[in-house]
Amino acid sequence: MTLVVSGIPVEVSKKKIKNMHLYVKPPHGSVVVSAPLSMSDEAIERFLRTKVGWIRKQIVKFDDQPRQTDREYVSGETLYVWGKQHYMQVEYGIKNSLLIHGDKAVLTVRKGSTTEQRGNFVKEWYRELLKAEIERVLPAWEKRTGLKVTSWQTKYMTTRWGTCNRNTGKIWLNVQLAKKTLECLDYIILHELIHLEERNHSERFILLMDKYMPSWREVRTELNGQTLDYME
Repeated sequence: MTLVVSGIPVEVSKKKIKNMHLYVKPPHGSVVVSAPLSMSDEAIERFLRTKVGWIRKQIVKFDDQPRQTDREYVSGETLYVWGKQHYMQVEYGIKNSLLIHGDKAVLTVRKGSTTEQRGNFVKEWYRELLKAEIERVLPAWEKRTGLKVTSWQTKYMTTRWGTCNRNTGKIWLNVQLAKKTLECLDYIILHELIHLEERNHSERFILLMDKYMPSWREVRTELNGQTLDYME
């Protein structure tokens, strides 16, 4: 269900919880509220109206973040890989490839390829890059925390860096994490692992985050402050 409060669309999700939880989520500043099953829509709307000022301030933070321009996948554009900026150099060949050399990202494509075709290749390149890193990092966090996933998957998401299903034990990670620093990936993996045990951002959730990653607040700020890509 979506409520529009003072011109702001808010995604409302009713769950078996005692208290209401309000979030303004990266990367685009979408507004989400979780409310108890017994709470009426009118009560939720009244609550949101008291928070409009705070919500607008949070949305502005996301609006003010630096964003890359619309993609054409031509020489001179920038490409972020693990938080580092690279300058794209497009070459033509028989087989698509993307190789990082210092501050250059050499993209080889077939001559006559469209922007969409190039974009699809780059997106899947990012996916494979992220998957390889998850395979390396996730087992280490599972061993450290004693929390294990049943399975994981990558996908492009517009409102979340990661999500989990506590019932199945599966987690999803946003492919765009491959553009952020490795610390950001660590943070999101840990965040979702702990959510497998703690549904909400409870006191125990915070204590566990503090235990395993004392600097998680700084990493979260870093993640949400990094350049956002236009393509999603």
